[in-house]
Parts: sequence; structure tokens; C-alpha cells
Amino acid sequence: MKATLPGLLARHAADHPHEVALREKEFGIWQETTWAEYLSRVGSFALGLLDLGVRAGDRIAIIGDNRPEWVIAELAAQAIGALPLGLYQDSISSELGKMLEAAEVRVIVAEDQEQVDKVLEVRDGLPGLETIVYYDPRGMYAYEAPGLMSFEDVEGLGDGFGDRFPGEFDRRLAEVGPDDVALLCTTSGTTSIPKLAMLSHANLLAMASQLQEVDRMEPDDEFVSFLPMAWIGEQMVGVASAMLVGFTVNFPEETATVRQDMREIGPAFLMSPPRIWENMVSDVQVMAEDTTRLKRWIYGWAMKEGAAAADARVQGGRAGLPARIRHRVADWTVFHPIRDQLGLDRVRRAYTGGAALGPDVFRFFHAIGVNLKQLYGQTEVSGISVVHRDGDIRFHTVGTPFPETEIRISDDGEILCRSPAVFQGYFRNAEATAETLEEGWLHSGDAGYFEEDGHLVVIDRLADVMKLPDGTNFSPQYVENKLKFSPYIREAVVFGGAGAPFVTAMIAIDMENAGQWAERHRIPYTTFTDLARRAEIYRLTRRHVTNVNKDLPTAARIRRFLLLHKELHADDAELTRTRKVRRGHIAARFADIIGALQGDGDSVTVATEITYQDGRTAEVAHELRIETLETGGARRLETAALRPPEVG
Repeated sequence: MKATLPGLLARHAADHPHEVALREKEFGIWQETTWAEYLSRVGSFALGLLDLGVRAGDRIAIIGDNRPEWVIAELAAQAIGALPLGLYQDSISSELGKMLEAAEVRVIVAEDQEQVDKVLEVRDGLPGLETIVYYDPRGMYAYEAPGLMSFEDVEGLGDGFGDRFPGEFDRRLAEVGPDDVALLCTTSGTTSIPKLAMLSHANLLAMASQLQEVDRMEPDDEFVSFLPMAWIGEQMVGVASAMLVGFTVNFPEETATVRQDMREIGPAFLMSPPRIWENMVSDVQVMAEDTTRLKRWIYGWAMKEGAAAADARVQGGRAGLPARIRHRVADWTVFHPIRDQLGLDRVRRAYTGGAALGPDVFRFFHAIGVNLKQLYGQTEVSGISVVHRDGDIRFHTVGTPFPETEIRISDDGEILCRSPAVFQGYFRNAEATAETLEEGWLHSGDAGYFEEDGHLVVIDRLADVMKLPDGTNFSPQYVENKLKFSPYIREAVVFGGAGAPFVTAMIAIDMENAGQWAERHRIPYTTFTDLARRAEIYRLTRRHVTNVNKDLPTAARIRRFLLLHKELHADDAELTRTRKVRRGHIAARFADIIGALQGDGDSVTVATEITYQDGRTAEVAHELRIETLETGGARRLETAALRPPEVG
């Protein structure tokens, strides 16, 4: 069998047909699918697509929550040479329509009524879309639309097709080669609308095999798939690595039950973007604050012991016997219960990728005994090109390159990559492909440099690295990550350089955590905007910003900040679907606020248009208070993330 993703599925089904490949929780009970059943359903759906007229090269879109039907549809499309395209389930209809139009999708597999409604809303602009397949029938009984059918109906068509043409699935599968495109994967879209990266079977399996060489996974391991399947991070573990190694992929019952379901499964490894890790830290910090004074003291003492032990490990030292005893007590009383509550107690290795993770968050997880490792890569390199090795972790670096991966720094400080995992190009976008791929080298668009021991330091997006008035290189992302270590700050956007007189910040509070804090302190509020305007919330935020400034070089300290009247949201194009800041769009949209921050006034008035349920609109003005901080007098701390990149 050829080394393709559905080819490996067929191999697992032949070698151990009765072992569990997939597990999904329904109504509180884990439902299991064996490798043989997995292959059978992939075969039925693939033949069903053929019966619907799908041919090699056609595009099949998939949108919805993580379910077995997602990966079945993806592998079925690959088995007949069609190109699966994963879309984020929280995409709004207009965004969804643009992606379906760009890919000229013929069939879309939409999970449920919500997703089908979005597709039907934009269908008139998609003349090539012939079939809409849903796999959650709730609420769909009264729907009538051309080409609308259930997942089971397509499988039924496939079974009939297989009866008429015996051996057709095996023949089609044999025609698929390693160099064929296996997946159209959307890029992050931080600087423009997302592009569609074409990744071959060979690309994805090259990435998975290199990860396996660095951090071995075993067939009896468990993995919990809960992040969007459209994200390359979930594809590289939940699909590519799962097919290569043969471990079990588990799907939680609902988004709200992920943590409890993880505790039941006890995954051996975990891959999440920074936002997930930041949320976990915030949850723990809020729980620690919302307890008795004695327990807060014990938590604070334990975290100091854990941080000291983590720093000692990173620096290659070994704590003395008294320190090891204290750490053992801290682990027994505090760290083990925290890991258990977070579902991390059996995790051998945890990974963070997709964006930079702040050193403070990184240190927190090592302090509580989680082997969290930073990795670096892009969609265009199948997800990963650089990762920390066990026992060789630095909180400010992303590790060292994969075994078959070359990384070099260009003359202008850009990170370049060459690897068998580098993509085939962008779908129907030769111009963008030529700009990104040059003589086999992938231009990442990120600024970075190598330390003497070979560790790669990623500074920021090359376009976002700024120079402050004193000539200091300035990474907005680094400062933003330090701000977001507070449980009461959900997002932060920092501006400086490019002629700005000093560094400023727009901060969006975390509504849930800040609201709980306000309730504990008997501070009344009604809406997000009302809470963000409270003087007590400003004082709470100011304390954290002041502490962050103490750990920054003088020129990089935040001089002025304000609390936004709204959350930053992907639906407003302020964030990507993976919650990366779209700095250029924000700079244009909030130009008046940024200008006021860089001035000397103590407030700025912004107008917001709101839409009522009956379609009427109205404009509401909000006055936002601007806080000014003293930035001098504190110690100067040089950080790797603020060092200029080496060139040459």
C-alpha cells in the first residue's frame, strides 16, 4: 500500500482490524470505531461521492465540530483523489462564501443545522456547489433544498455503488500517490485574506515522521481532538500522526465537556495554540483568588517552589535536597490536583504552536510539572519545522530544527525553511506561491535569530518588528503576551515605533474573569462596555501593566493605555480564526484611538454602530478613558525577544 493517508488507514485496518481507531462521546457514553469499521465507512463515503459525480481534483469542503464524520469525509475524498478543504466552524456566512467560491467547491459536508443555514445563505453565489451533506440530523427534518442529503444517505449510495462496481474503492485508492495533494489548508490570514495551501500526502507524513523521530508516539497512546480540524495543528496530530502511528483519536461530546472528557481519557500528548494555555492559566489564577486566605498562601508558596525548580531545570542545574523535598510537598498538595483538574495529569508531552506563547505562561506550566514544549512552523510547512527537545527547553526560544529541516536567517532577519514538508504552493495563486517559495526555501515572514546553542528565537512578524526612538528593536507581540498573563486581560494590542513617541496599548478585558472579580468586590455592572469603564477595573489593569513595565527595557515600556469598549473578534476581522491579532486591520479600524493614545489627552470618543433585531441601526458614542503611566526608574531587563536579529 502506498504511503498516503488513506493508504495507511487501509494498512492499519489489515494489521489490527479490531483495535480502536476512533472514540466519540455521545450521551455520556464513549462510542468506539475499530480500524476495520473506520476503513469501511471511508470506503462507503468515497464511493458515495463517486456516485454523486465527484472526480479526482474536485474540491470537497468540510465544516463543523470535531466528529468522526469529519475525518471519514476527509480520508474518503483523498481516497478518490478529490481535495478536502477544512473550514472553521465559527466562520460567518460571508466569510464561508468567499472560501467556497475561491475553491470552487462541488460538495460541502456541513455538520448540523447551523452550518447548513450558513451554506444556504450564500448558495446563490456558488453555482458550482451541487451537494450539501449534513451528519447531525437534529432540526433538519423540515429542510428541503436541491442536493441536500444526510451523511448516511451518501454512505448508502456508496454501498450500492460498491455492489455495482466491486473493487472500485481499492482501484481508486491504488491510483493515489504520495505526491498528490492531500489537503487544502487555510493559512492564518494575519496580513490578508487566508490563502489555500496545497499539502501533499508526502508533505504531511514527512512532518509526522520527523515529529515521531523527536518525540516518539505509541500505538496504544490516546489523543483528544478538540481544536478546529481546519487548523493545521489539529491536522498534523489528529490525522497525519494518527495515520502514521496508529493511536486512538477521541472526540469530546461537546465543547463545554472537553476538560472533563480529557480527564476521563488521560491523553498522552496535547497540542494547543497559546490561547488554550493562557485560558488554563487564567482559570487557575481565578480559582486561587476565589478561595480562602490559607489556600491562597499555600498556592503562592507552591508556585514559588515550582518556578524555582523549573528555572533550575532550564538552566541545567539540580536543586539541593531541601529544595527537592519542598517541591515534592508542593506537587502533592497543589500541582497534582491542578494537573488533574486541567486533564493534564497523564500528558507526557504538551505542545504549543500557531503563535508565540509568553514566557510567563510557559514557566507556569513547567512550574506545575507539565512538559510543555514550544514548536514553530507554518501551514506552508505542514505545521512544524522547529521544536524543543526533552531536557533542552528555553522559555524564550522555540527549540531546534527537525532532523530533515534546514532553517536559515536571511540578510534582513527573516526565517527561511527548507524541508520535505514544505507545501506544493497556493491553490490557483501562482503569484503568491512565487513570493513565498524561492529555490525551495519557504519565506516565513517572521523575524528571528539563532542563539549560540542552536536554539531559534522568533521575535515577531517581520512586518511588525519596530524600532523605538532610541533605536531599540521592539516586538509588540512579546509585550502583548506579558500583558495577557493577567487573567483579567483577554486581548492586548501594543503600538510603538514608526514615528510614535512612545509605546501604547489597547486592552480588551476578559469579561468572565473580570466580571467575577467585580462581583466578589461588590462592583455593579451591566454590559461589557459598562464593566470596562469602571474605575476599579482600570486600577486593576493599571497594576498589572505597571508590573509588566518593570520587566521591560525603558524604551519598550507602556506609557499610555485604555480599555476597549468591545471585545476583539474574528467576525469583525480583528483576529484570525486562530485568534492571532490582525495588526494592520486593527491599525486602520482604530486609527482614532491609536492617535489619541499617542497624544496627550485623557480620553477619546468613539462611535459604534449597533443593529437591532428588527434590522434598524443606531450609532452609540463611547468615551474611553486613557491612563498615563510613569515609565522611568525601574530596573532594565534585557530580554531575548527584544534583541535585534543577527544578519548574514
